[in-house]
Amino acid sequence: MTGILSPSAQKVQDALAAQGLILEVVELPDSARTADEAARSIGCHVGQIVKSLIFKTKRSRHPVLVLASGANRVDERKVESLIDEPLGKANADFVRQETGFAIGGVPPLGHKKAIPTFIDEDLLSYEDVWAAAGNPHAIFKIASSDLAKISTGKVVDIKKDSDK
Repeated sequence: MTGILSPSAQKVQDALAAQGLILEVVELPDSARTADEAARSIGCHVGQIVKSLIFKTKRSRHPVLVLASGANRVDERKVESLIDEPLGKANADFVRQETGFAIGGVPPLGHKKAIPTFIDEDLLSYEDVWAAAGNPHAIFKIASSDLAKISTGKVVDIKKDSDK
């Protein structure tokens, strides 16, 4: 590593180490807030970017984490059918309160508490993927099979079908 990580990125680095993974969190000079920005900064396919999306259930007001391929849009109805509850938008305060991280930097692990997680099955078509690591500049590379293990998420079809 070439420097000291920010506190939020270090928290993710520590969470990875606690999982027994020898992976390196890096902080980029440019933002990796969106999948397109991250793919350009890293030089990978946008589908290899893990979008960490936090939703808020409408009735119970609990968080739900969706780890989606950067190339895909999430079909919220598919997720709703998995949790048997409608989804709503989660604002920045809710995301930080529930995960401990800001929007644009939510990692797949290291949250304040366990969050039900669903993983886009398309991510597993890549050997390696890149995920957020605590802030919009921090990322880490991980084998897609390890992503499924560390997030304790359920691999599902959550991609929005094309309108054709």
